[in-house]
Amino acid sequence: MGSGKPTVYLLDSFHPEALKYCQKRFNAILPGDPGHANWRQDAKYLLVRSSYVTAEDVAQSPKLKAIGKQGVGIDKIDAKACEGRGIKIFNTPGVNARAVAETVVALTMGVAREIPRIVTEQSHGTPVPKETCSGLIIHKKTIGLLGMGNIGHAVAHIFRHGFAAEIVTYDPFMPADAWSDIPHRRVETVEEVLRASDVLSIHVPLTAQTKNMISYPQLQMMKPTAILINAARGGIVNEADLEKGLEEGLIWGAGLDCHEQEPPTKERYGKLWNSRVLSTPHIGAATSQTQMETAIAAVQRLYEFVQSQEE
Repeated sequence: MGSGKPTVYLLDSFHPEALKYCQKRFNAILPGDPGHANWRQDAKYLLVRSSYVTAEDVAQSPKLKAIGKQGVGIDKIDAKACEGRGIKIFNTPGVNARAVAETVVALTMGVAREIPRIVTEQSHGTPVPKETCSGLIIHKKTIGLLGMGNIGHAVAHIFRHGFAAEIVTYDPFMPADAWSDIPHRRVETVEEVLRASDVLSIHVPLTAQTKNMISYPQLQMMKPTAILINAARGGIVNEADLEKGLEEGLIWGAGLDCHEQEPPTKERYGKLWNSRVLSTPHIGAATSQTQMETAIAAVQRLYEFVQSQEE
């Protein structure tokens, strides 16, 4: 503690390079270190990746001033409790955008070409004659995007320039001149996006307003050849309604990188994982490069705040 560096408590493990970056700037208290268990009573600064910081945690942390959060989503941090105490939250928007966007493309193509069914049948010893396969072409199709943040922008860029796709967007919070660099049609309602989309990709945070944003009535509005992609947060899509909608053929299929239960299990999702559902365990930003970059960004944003307090 005599290093003169500010002390930060890490509630999760971080990329080794990011940890080195952190230790050059902070006296870093890691999980398992002496005194780490006392972080609530002692910490002024926290770094988190996947841990929850609840209202109770905030109430028990009288010295806490700021939290650095790796990644975009802060739904695991009680932002209202932090706001009430004047505790700053620094996340890392934009840093993981390309990685998540590439995951969206992978999920889309996997569902469109029936990859889950083909791989499953072959892995169980059943030959799959190509005559039994009938997938979808994405070239020049309409990509609908709910949310126009950094990830949505990266998704739009890939589909527009790589697939000559038409882009339809909805986001009531973005300025009118957003995305001036990408040809797109911006609409006024979610329903307009649903009806137009061949691929619907969700890029909104999980809030009280977006919980179950896509449920059975919304699925009924979509094309029977549409693909639904959720690489945002579990809970935005009503999973029971999605299962029902797929059984009834309301849409073609779904690619899910986010679930209400994470990691997802066969016990819970076995019925949902039919031949046209491709499910991954929230791997959108799970590349070594992205984990390093987002973790370093979280450290840097927190450190800049600490330095500004000392000036």
